[in-house]
Amino acid sequence: MSFLELARNRYTTKSYNADKKISDEVINQLAEILKLSPSSINSQPWQFIIVSDEMVKNQLAEVSFFNKEKIQNASHLVVFNAVDDLSHFEQQIQEYLPQGAISYYQQVIKPRPEAEVKAWLQKQVYIALGFFLSACADLGIDSTAMEGIEADKYQDILKLEHHKPLLAVAIGYRNPEDSNQLEFNPKQRLEQDKVVKFL
Repeated sequence: MSFLELARNRYTTKSYNADKKISDEVINQLAEILKLSPSSINSQPWQFIIVSDEMVKNQLAEVSFFNKEKIQNASHLVVFNAVDDLSHFEQQIQEYLPQGAISYYQQVIKPRPEAEVKAWLQKQVYIALGFFLSACADLGIDSTAMEGIEADKYQDILKLEHHKPLLAVAIGYRNPEDSNQLEFNPKQRLEQDKVVKFL
């Protein structure tokens, strides 16, 4: 299937088949895809946690507002975390980035207010999110990206020190009766000429 066909057919899953699990082989592929996600200056200011443990998944589901049932029934939950400790991030990039990239960060990004620097770091995680959702579609995995989580409680449950949870993605296989499937709820988008301009 072409990427265009995947884009046409992908949708946000609202109901999962709790009895159908993603194989370890596919999970390992997704883990490598996350590792390979692109980011500005190859900054990689993130950590991804793939949760299969049912006890932990249920703990996270309880602090995920109206997303509780999706998480409970999904095969896995992937938590997308951004670096929230700037000194930790700056030490990390010294270890693997070339000097040109480090200089860009130090001269262009670092002088900004702390909130802006952290916002820049978080934007990189959203690039990884788009990459990941596309990969799921290519692998025949259904997914639901969710910002509806209690980030502070996620941080406590996952015992994160240097990172802050931004969002989670439930992944698995759809319930055949999921009412959000395209046959029941056709995809709605703005007309192309309203969102894409040619110059």
